[in-house]
Amino acid sequence: MRIVITGAQGQLGSTLARILADGHELILVDRNEIELSSPAAVEQLVATKAELIIHPAAYTDVDGCARDPEWAYRVNAMGTKYVALACRRLGAPMVYISTNEVFAGNTGRAYMEYDQTGPINAYGRSKLAGEMAVREVLRDFYIVRIAWLFGGERNFVRTVLRLAANPPAGGLRMVDDEVGNPTYCLDLAAAIVRLIGTRAYGTYHLVNSGACSRHAFASEIVRQAGYHDLPITPIQLADYPRASTPPPYSPLLNIAASDLGITLRPWQEALAEYLTTLA
Repeated sequence: MRIVITGAQGQLGSTLARILADGHELILVDRNEIELSSPAAVEQLVATKAELIIHPAAYTDVDGCARDPEWAYRVNAMGTKYVALACRRLGAPMVYISTNEVFAGNTGRAYMEYDQTGPINAYGRSKLAGEMAVREVLRDFYIVRIAWLFGGERNFVRTVLRLAANPPAGGLRMVDDEVGNPTYCLDLAAAIVRLIGTRAYGTYHLVNSGACSRHAFASEIVRQAGYHDLPITPIQLADYPRASTPPPYSPLLNIAASDLGITLRPWQEALAEYLTTLA
């Protein structure tokens, strides 16, 4: 199959490229090749003659989105619409990578696939607009919501390890009232490949099983990495000023994919494997 992968240098895009390299013709797209926020992207993508487009490319700097919401909208919403229009012209399905931040995070429970959305920040609003564009333009699509991705060169795990190796006086401080699903990009990519094989189009939540706070995530990272005496002080979101406000409680439940036999292992097990690759 001829597959276009956008954001091919990112955490998920590069992992998908490695997994799909055997048996498929891949066209790896990054901003140097096609500017997806431009209408010209439609013709450029149509010219690839793709049979499937996987679209993880996005403006994921949530604080940057808060500072420039119009640019976030142009990249994450309009860029996604242009990809969808190209898929429509090609008669090709699309995989759109969305986020847990399309939810408000104020219900006190994990979210199922068709729960009411209600993003509270510019990043979430732009990604939800991308979902709406996909549903408006296409019939054959997979919308895959993910959360707290790790596995590439820049992610929360690497940040915590860097801080643990040279900790500030008094140890680390991590937010304890933001809860989500740590998700290993290798597990996620494998799940996406399995989902594509089902041709069961629709909306899915693909995250490693289990949920935790940022504080609990960091505590498990330093424990598994052997920093047993490093103190980590819990703080509140209000104590960590930033441009964007994350949804405080936005774990995702995998109901739809699990009915197809697609599940992801507990995040603690995935973290252990990732740490061995770093070692």
